[in-house]
Amino acid sequence: MAHYQPPKQGKASQLFDVVVLVVLTVGALFVPLWMGMAGAAKSVSTPVANPTWEALGQNEAQSAKYEALGYTPETAHDLILARFDYSFSVTALLTMIAVILLYYFLILRFSEVEYREVISEKFGE
Repeated sequence: MAHYQPPKQGKASQLFDVVVLVVLTVGALFVPLWMGMAGAAKSVSTPVANPTWEALGQNEAQSAKYEALGYTPETAHDLILARFDYSFSVTALLTMIAVILLYYFLILRFSEVEYREVISEKFGE
């Protein structure tokens, strides 16, 4: 019985694969941020007219840490009071579920085809 030898891939093809994977990874992480689909809240729900550390709900230790980072109550106002928006669309959720399921079945199909090729290569038809 012959030992299975996978097909060889050239250095240029490997480099191309790595570049494509890095670009896809960076794109998957940063495109939603650039499109405004993810990240921190964009606005403050209840602004404070004259912000002080006490009005912002910060104790002495917290305010000392903010001041060590160079913040004043006025500059830290939006940072402290901005809240995440946890709302979502049912349509977007269902679309995401459909995409994940489609990807799963596509990978299963490709894996089955490759598995059958390896078996027929190793053991014959």
